[in-house]
Amino acid sequence: MLPAPEAEIRERAATPVAEKIVHTALAQIGTIYDPGYFEIAYPNGDLPADKGVCTDVVIRSLRAAGHDLQKLMNEDMSKNFGKYPTRYGLGRPDSNIDHRRVPNQLVFMKRFARDLPMSTADTKSWLPGDIVYWKMSPSLDHCGIVSNKRNSYGLPLLIDNAGTCVEEDALTRWAIVGHFRYP
Repeated sequence: MLPAPEAEIRERAATPVAEKIVHTALAQIGTIYDPGYFEIAYPNGDLPADKGVCTDVVIRSLRAAGHDLQKLMNEDMSKNFGKYPTRYGLGRPDSNIDHRRVPNQLVFMKRFARDLPMSTADTKSWLPGDIVYWKMSPSLDHCGIVSNKRNSYGLPLLIDNAGTCVEEDALTRWAIVGHFRYP
């Protein structure tokens, strides 16, 4: 028997960092999906607030909690470029886009974040502010932030941008390939 969602939510007090992550992700609801290449400042660069993709939800949410993925990933890629995917044909890091690519974020999280179970059987392992990565199709990757709300089965809702940023019941919609807590 699955636990009552209300009881489980009460048991799972979010940390101040997780609250910032979720609050910032929720503030992005309505942001229009725009996968374009933007030249942005470094560090702490961002594209216009009304534009973004799934990775920008993660980037902005972690930045609000004090973690600049653009800077952190650029520094790691500069030292360890060979550990990151080569499918983009680049010969060196590009601080404008590298942190905005799901495969690059996934490598970074595997290297530096707390790796968590991907099974949805234990609903208690999914905390607000966690980061989830999916394989939507063989060539399409996606990511989102675990919300502080749950569905009737106790699974968390997700905040993601696959067209427009939304909070939705999507945890099991695609194949989960990563579940992390950062920092």
